Amino acid sequence: MAQQDDGSGRAPVVIVRPTTSVTSGIAVTQKLVGAAVAFGDILRRTYGPNGLDKMMYKTNGENAITNDGAKIVSELLVKHPAAKAFVQLAESQENACGDGVTGCLLFASELMREAGRLLERGIHPLVLVEAFQYSLDEVLGILHARTMRVSDVKSLSLVAQTAMIGKSAESGGLELAKLLVEAMETVREAGKPVRAEHIRMVKRGKDSLQETVLIKGMVVEQKFDSERVPEIKQQSGVLALTCSLTVEQSKRDAEIEIERPEQMMAFLDAEEAILSKKIQALISSGAKAIFTSKSIDDRIKHACFDEGILLVGMMEDAGIEDLASATNATLINHLDDIDASSLGLLSEAKMDVSEREDGRRTRLIVNVGDTAGLVTLDVGGGQGVATEEYIRAMYDGLRSLEMVIGDDGVLLGGGAFHIAAALHLREKAEATAGRHRLAIEAFSRALESIPVALANNAGEDQIDTLLKLRAAHRNESVDFGVSKDGSIDEIDGVLIHATTLSHALQAAVETACGLLRVDQVISSRGD
Repeated sequence: MAQQDDGSGRAPVVIVRPTTSVTSGIAVTQKLVGAAVAFGDILRRTYGPNGLDKMMYKTNGENAITNDGAKIVSELLVKHPAAKAFVQLAESQENACGDGVTGCLLFASELMREAGRLLERGIHPLVLVEAFQYSLDEVLGILHARTMRVSDVKSLSLVAQTAMIGKSAESGGLELAKLLVEAMETVREAGKPVRAEHIRMVKRGKDSLQETVLIKGMVVEQKFDSERVPEIKQQSGVLALTCSLTVEQSKRDAEIEIERPEQMMAFLDAEEAILSKKIQALISSGAKAIFTSKSIDDRIKHACFDEGILLVGMMEDAGIEDLASATNATLINHLDDIDASSLGLLSEAKMDVSEREDGRRTRLIVNVGDTAGLVTLDVGGGQGVATEEYIRAMYDGLRSLEMVIGDDGVLLGGGAFHIAAALHLREKAEATAGRHRLAIEAFSRALESIPVALANNAGEDQIDTLLKLRAAHRNESVDFGVSKDGSIDEIDGVLIHATTLSHALQAAVETACGLLRVDQVISSRGD
């Protein structure tokens, strides 16, 4: 791009490459709005309890089937700057709340659609930004006023169930949601912070999702000699080690010359003495279950098995840390550091053996009981992508529970809040003079797009749905929304976390306003 000829006879000043393209004015708006609307159109059919899935083919040849907004966005190879802004928006919502990504992106997309219409009519972008910020403040006020406090198991289960609605794990029903609540409550009762990361999920590789069980402890997946490994059927001490149980090897290569048989015997006796010392330390520790992240000498393993002591080695670093967290054991790096206070407790350790097409599979199930600082959901189903979707949806439920248990704030779902907020804004718009009124009304229509999407995905007409919802909120109750079958009814079993919705609204408005402030796009790629 060069400076235009000013008639002075001087050569123009080149400041960027000739391939650089600059787009200004309404063309910028059209591109930004077009990209945002396209993003929303991709996700709209996946929203709500009747949302459909997307099949995605990856560049590496793999494919995935999902309706999880965060998963879909993460797999997209976006090019346009506005689309990249929406990817960042999705990441922000997912990292902050773990749920609500699709609704957040849909709302942001509709805000941009409405803004594009007003910009074409000559409304200044800053008018839109100011009106959107004002509308957001009003909506957040409605949100706080409608927030309910819950703590009972039934309500918490409904929160988890709502987070899984429209996803494959929904087939688990309320019983699966109650299992998630029990998992979180177990961690809380153990005195641990209520966090989703304190709950592990493993694939059982058989049965169905409905047969998912909660293990108040963890699962160790290794190749075990199931006939030789002792099982523990009563409360016993647990030792968690990060040191090897072998004869320590020299860090330098060395050769030992042995001239007489006595020397060989002395060498072997010394090795046996070292092993015996380690064995005695393990036995005298009082632990009946010993785990280490390092290797174990077979002689030590057999000696412990003979004493009825369970000994498991070669665990991953994360695995031994989980074991210590679950059993409340202290990680020990040297056998000399063992004392009574370093032991944890378990109530049961048993083998789970199954025959599969690819061979025999062995797992050690470690049950701790109600004092478990870490629990595991043994998820029923196969080993394929379907079970991965189950786990992803269940994790969304856990994240929602984590936040609700933290502050106990929930709202009715089904678009009930969005309609209430939209009607409130329409009243505010009636009392507003100037062009700000048009922008506030646009914000209101963007809010209404959420229940509209729920109705459309259920096969209902959007105009009829909006008219019925508005009438119901004005004449009957502000708790009316779109039910699972698409009908208009009072919502009582769909609960969403207030902070999830609040963050989605704020993040969407922030992204939309940021894009509306753009008046020029400069591309060095020439496109």
